Amino acid sequence: MTPDVRPLTGDALREVLPQLADLRITVFRDWPYLYDGDAAYEQAYLAPYARNPAACVIGAFDGARLVGAATALPLMDHADDFSAAFAGSDIAPERLWYCAESVLLPAYRGQGIGHRFFDLREAQARALGFNAAAFCTVTRPRNHPLRPLHARSLQPFWRARGYEPLEGAVAQFAWKDIGETAETTKPLQFWMRVL
Repeated sequence: MTPDVRPLTGDALREVLPQLADLRITVFRDWPYLYDGDAAYEQAYLAPYARNPAACVIGAFDGARLVGAATALPLMDHADDFSAAFAGSDIAPERLWYCAESVLLPAYRGQGIGHRFFDLREAQARALGFNAAAFCTVTRPRNHPLRPLHARSLQPFWRARGYEPLEGAVAQFAWKDIGETAETTKPLQFWMRVL
């Protein structure tokens, strides 16, 4: 079954946040994020989406079940660690629409849902007057011991969408990897496109 992909606002957005938290923990546990997530952290991380009228959550539903989601909001409304990546550059972070995450269960991949996620988030950005969109992705060493043998890069997909990596725009963000006892800081490379 092809999931129903739709933007969520107001009460519908707030109601889906617990499912989104579970989905983030599940999907980000895999390569390359290796995130050992917990419900308390997720609740705090997602709380700004419930309060921010500009925030955008796109849900992919199989019936009533959330099987994928993408989020976005103004970059300046996200963690300070992210806007700090643009210090000293000629890019004004207050003009950037931040496509925070796209998470989709493996069984639903390859159906064009990733494109719909970007289409709907970029449409929201344009409607709010943003002239550029950005996202970031973790950078892991090629010899990382948990790297799958046939790890697939999403760079061709991002480039086909018009995104390019921004030289020097790297955020530092901490989370606990699976198999570790404490959080460690990871580099997150920003990609951007003009809308």
